[in-house]
Amino acid sequence: MYKIKTHSGAKKRFKVTGSGKILRAHANKSHILNKKTRKRKRNLRSIAVVDKTNAMQIESLIPYKF
Repeated sequence: MYKIKTHSGAKKRFKVTGSGKILRAHANKSHILNKKTRKRKRNLRSIAVVDKTNAMQIESLIPYKF
């Protein structure tokens, strides 16, 4: 069997926990921050778990992180 190439963008954006969950960052945190409230920006800092509907797609992009 040949090796599967890892998606370069995905390997920088996602991390896998010990239990196998995939972690991601929130969007909308890079610019135009003046109009966003402190609370909203603070909540965007936290790490989120990828939804199970998207997990299979991401697993195929980063096969060797599992």
